[in-house]
Amino acid sequence: MNSEETNRATDILTGVGRTIDEQGGFGIEITPDRTREDIAENRPGEQLRKKILALPESPGVYMYLDRHGNVIYVGKAKRLKRRVSSYFNRRHDSTRTNLLVRNIVDMRFIVVATEEDALHLENAMIKEYQPRYNVLLKDDKSYPWIVVTKEHYPRVFMTRDRGEHGTYYGPYANAQSARLVLELIRELYPLRSCRHRLDPQSIARGKFSLCLDYHIGKCGGCCRGLINEEQYGETIRRVRQILSGETVELERYLEEDMSRLAGELRFEEAQVVKERYEILKRYNSKSVIARTEQGEVDVFAYVENPTAAYVCFMHLHNGAVVQSLNLEYRRRLAETPEEILSMAIVEISRRFDRKFRDVIVPFAPDVDFSGINFIVPRRGDKLKILDVGLKNARQYMTDREKQADALDPERGVERLMEQMKSDFRLSVQPRHIECFDNSNIQGTNPVASCVVFRNGKPSKRDYRHFNIKTVEGPDDFASMKEVLHRRYTRMMAEGEELPQLVVVDGGKGQLSAAVEAFDEMGIRGRVALVGIAKRLEEIYFPGDSFPLYIDKKSPSLRVIQALRDEAHRFGITHHRNRRSKGQVRSELDDIKGVGPSTASALLRQFKSVKRIREASLAQLQEVAGRAKGSIIFTHFHPD
Repeated sequence: MNSEETNRATDILTGVGRTIDEQGGFGIEITPDRTREDIAENRPGEQLRKKILALPESPGVYMYLDRHGNVIYVGKAKRLKRRVSSYFNRRHDSTRTNLLVRNIVDMRFIVVATEEDALHLENAMIKEYQPRYNVLLKDDKSYPWIVVTKEHYPRVFMTRDRGEHGTYYGPYANAQSARLVLELIRELYPLRSCRHRLDPQSIARGKFSLCLDYHIGKCGGCCRGLINEEQYGETIRRVRQILSGETVELERYLEEDMSRLAGELRFEEAQVVKERYEILKRYNSKSVIARTEQGEVDVFAYVENPTAAYVCFMHLHNGAVVQSLNLEYRRRLAETPEEILSMAIVEISRRFDRKFRDVIVPFAPDVDFSGINFIVPRRGDKLKILDVGLKNARQYMTDREKQADALDPERGVERLMEQMKSDFRLSVQPRHIECFDNSNIQGTNPVASCVVFRNGKPSKRDYRHFNIKTVEGPDDFASMKEVLHRRYTRMMAEGEELPQLVVVDGGKGQLSAAVEAFDEMGIRGRVALVGIAKRLEEIYFPGDSFPLYIDKKSPSLRVIQALRDEAHRFGITHHRNRRSKGQVRSELDDIKGVGPSTASALLRQFKSVKRIREASLAQLQEVAGRAKGSIIFTHFHPD
């Protein structure tokens, strides 16, 4: 939004304040006329209903007030009457939306010319009144900038405080990005780093001494007048080119300058320019995202989790990022991605006092912005640019989540549980999850494992393994039914709390067997059930023939994969142990007259059945006694 639009929004906001004052003002007691039945059914009171019926079908902004006259929500609408009525004609899926409606006692509204005007006004009013139910913008106010100071010999440095007189470039997404640009500038050009107040009089008096930077070639000696202001100004002009993103043009200029100096046989000077050219070329290969037909392009990337949305803004000049800013929006109600993207566009335009023309977005916003060409790329360089923005937005989201989790570990668990609740279509958070896996080799020694996760982490003391008792042969489906019956029949008999989610390792076949078991026990609907197939990590739901594919980087899928892998490990270990015991019994326990204690004594002494077979008669008799030793020796050496 340019300065004219900013003033217009301010004028409208001032008008709203006058209108509110004329209608009674905020902060005063309002007598509610909503009955208990009205509140229970999300119906407005009589006075509020009359106001809603009188609303126009025009764009505008509406405000909801509670019984104390405080603004609790500000919203925009393409058609005021239709939008406001939608709050009061049904029960909402969102608990917070229902809570908002219960607290609405009165409303105010203001009509504007276009939906875009409504969006600008909504943004200004949210900042003015800070309503408790509106989406909350959580922003890092101390983004780094690079400033070129306004002095006789300008300095160039990074700052987070815009108090210095000069031209500011940025903001940059993080300090590392800003330092990378500064390192490039200092490699290319000698600039002063001291804080002396240099003017012609102090330089003429010889007030300052040459520092180490001058002696190592990092400064041209400004403080002693060894480089005049015109020469230094030309260097600053090149620096401004870099900060403005014109590095490709500068690279082309240096290449031409290098060729010109070499043609004039000024080889030493050409070598200096060549070194600068190669430094800049290496930088461009890393910083220029893609070549675009448009010189100026703006990008908005969007990612979200159940509690917050993150928008990464980038401004590109000739394919190089010269501005970058990340915004975090904390959800209060069921705000859509399109609504949040519209808010971010207004916020960025207000901060940088500029109008957009070509904007790359992952999807179209919910407002028609006049004069803006929104591009949703499907392939090519524009998609590559958007992918870079998405990568930055995801990294910002990860960093913010890690910071929050370090301060409050329970918050991380809560977020994970909410994510899993959303991904697996659950009615409650899956704080207690169990996973089952079968193991057998051609039907021999069939076993099953049950691993338990609580709050997304293994609870090893609750692990269980089962020896299959009623199933003959390699029948994984019947084995799964038996194990589930035994597990949950016992838990219900002992009064234990059932899990919120059960995962079976396998596709539709194992899941169908599990559904039959749940139906027979009468717990289907009480406990959520899913199956995970190994090949493509598909998630199957009962009664749904099409699998769900969760994002490979999703924490929800990582938890389910960890469950599946742990169940497989635990089951294989138990199966291997049981199979080993079976092999020992087949060799020793088949010998008539040799019992378990004798077999154990022999294994402790000789370590394996093979060594028992190779032992002499005297060695066997020493461990097992004369009679049993002879029987064992004769068994292994019948000839």
